[in-house]
Amino acid sequence: MSLFSTVFGSSENQNLSNSKINWIPLTNLDQLDQIVTLSNEIPVVIFKHSTRCSISRFALKQFENEFDLDDKVDAYFLDLLEYRDISNEIASRFNAYHQSPQVLLIKSEKLVYNVSHSDIDATLLKEYL
Repeated sequence: MSLFSTVFGSSENQNLSNSKINWIPLTNLDQLDQIVTLSNEIPVVIFKHSTRCSISRFALKQFENEFDLDDKVDAYFLDLLEYRDISNEIASRFNAYHQSPQVLLIKSEKLVYNVSHSDIDATLLKEYL
């Protein structure tokens, strides 16, 4: 295993399965309608991640280390490189300029929290629940 893989992890599937967050992979556009509907019952977090970006990987790991909201939100993980069309639809639907990494919180069908890069903070996210 290379030093880079050791520090940042070697694969997204492995990283998701090792995470303490119960990530739901966001892999098709139909899920966005489900997310909007679900957000009336429970807030929904979307983490947009570029699998080739070390900054994004660092933000993801930091977020996962701070996250303790599994019982309060549903958390979706979007691989931007694999599903760019979904990212584009999120930007359009929620009027949220595309960034990576990015965390969005959908509550009652509306975007209520949208941060990127070093502003990603699971502790601050709690204030918007």
